[in-house]
Amino acid sequence: MSAPPAVRPGGPALRSLLPGRADYAGLARSWPRDLAAGVTVAVVALPLALAFGVATGVGAAPGLVTAVVAGAVAAVLGGSSVQVSGPTGAMTVVLVPLVAAHGPDVVYPLAVLAGIVVVAAALLRLGRLLAYVPWPLVEGFTFGIAVVIAAQQVPHALGVGGPAGESALSAAAQAVGEFAAAPHWAVLGLLVLAVLLTAGAPRVHRALPGSLLAVVGVTLVTESAGLDVAVIGALPDGLPLPSLPDLALLPDLAGAALVVAFLAALESLLSARVADGMSDVRRSDPDRELFGQGVANIASGLCGGMPATGAIARTAVNARAGARTRVAALVHALVLAAIVLGASGLVGRIPLVALAGVLLVTAYRMVERHTVRAVLRSTRGDAVVFALTAVATVALDLVTAVGLGMALAVVIALVRFARTAGAVPEAIEPRELDDDEERELLDRHVLAYRLDGPLIFAAAAHFLAACTATADVRVVILRLGSVTALDATGARTLGEVVAQLEERGITVLVKCASGEHLRVLGAVGTLGPLLDRGHVFAELADAVRHAVGHAAAAPAR
Repeated sequence: MSAPPAVRPGGPALRSLLPGRADYAGLARSWPRDLAAGVTVAVVALPLALAFGVATGVGAAPGLVTAVVAGAVAAVLGGSSVQVSGPTGAMTVVLVPLVAAHGPDVVYPLAVLAGIVVVAAALLRLGRLLAYVPWPLVEGFTFGIAVVIAAQQVPHALGVGGPAGESALSAAAQAVGEFAAAPHWAVLGLLVLAVLLTAGAPRVHRALPGSLLAVVGVTLVTESAGLDVAVIGALPDGLPLPSLPDLALLPDLAGAALVVAFLAALESLLSARVADGMSDVRRSDPDRELFGQGVANIASGLCGGMPATGAIARTAVNARAGARTRVAALVHALVLAAIVLGASGLVGRIPLVALAGVLLVTAYRMVERHTVRAVLRSTRGDAVVFALTAVATVALDLVTAVGLGMALAVVIALVRFARTAGAVPEAIEPRELDDDEERELLDRHVLAYRLDGPLIFAAAAHFLAACTATADVRVVILRLGSVTALDATGARTLGEVVAQLEERGITVLVKCASGEHLRVLGAVGTLGPLLDRGHVFAELADAVRHAVGHAAAAPAR
């Protein structure tokens, strides 16, 4: 009988991350809706791609390239049927200081390096870790990002050149000061027009593309009135061929690449999860989504684009437009490519103030007021996590904000977890005792504690205070059968409790520790002295008889 064929390690795992025929199930029926949805999303994505490229400091062309290349690659390889990828506001917040420090060319190797990290995360099956990111933290950095995006647009919105390298808030404040000293009322009028069209058009009819109408309207007014305002400028009339970016900065970009990779993964997985709730198509695969976004970032960097993520706003438009398969996101990328090839001259004449108005409205829409109210009203801890993350995002940077928010959330969770633990005095039934004298000894000098919940380091102090508060007792029985979690610090604290009680002349007996608890207690050394004295018991009756014997022999205190 021949041996079964060898299976290459990781082969099936890698194949599960690649496209398959199931990705296009039902396309024969859904292609008209997918086509219409793709065109609709392209109309929404065009001004945003231009605006995010300009806001980042690399120019409009890399923003378009990112939307085309990353959008197409992620559409084919990603884990969601309706996800739309491209440049986003959150990524802009991270990239602005890097571009100011290293120049615009830094985004290309950064996209490649971050893409490699995200692909590695997919191969390690880290996509499901999103479930452990607290909701208040996500809402907090979303709120902070919205504030930063709005602040970044103030210089262009007022027709004032922003200082490179400064924080968004300080640059906005300086721009306001410069505008107050020398007002440019025509630019302010164009800004108001852009904001009104972006925000107001969908209120007239949901199908109206407000951002596109704002860009077209402001451009027409500027051209017809001959206004002297800053415009996007010349754009390439084609997509660049793939080429290896300058890798000289790679040693300096390791930390930044991890930040970009983290953000790309987090925002893409969040966007895919939002899409799952808006569409009844097959649910997204988080690991495959990471794989697709990683490859999309690599491709974007090689083709002269920026780092990309799944875009929640464009994904929502795609789902609401009736998209059923990933063909819709692919059509969106192809429509944008056609615009690059056939209308780059017209796009270059768009005033920057129009894009600033679009992004100001986008930043406002990023903040869902009812969600913020829900977080702030939920618990005090959740409100603090939200506020800390939001403030740190604005005042510091995104990765520091997420780190601080996660640290605080973990501490709050541990405190809540620890509060479920307790050392509860428990009555002992004297069924196994022979005479009244033994029963009296049991009642007067033996106390049993049932330890409930997790005996972890956060609960250790509470447990220590409860056990050492006993008085007029000669023997304490600790029942560990209800302990749900025991870590090294909890085991060490248990040893300290035993030592403190024995220093007071109280004998400690332990009953009903599970096999895992016994292993931890033994590894820490807590059970060593108790085992040597035979004070660890599997049955309560044995522990009770032993306790009565000790109570009878112990001198009165």
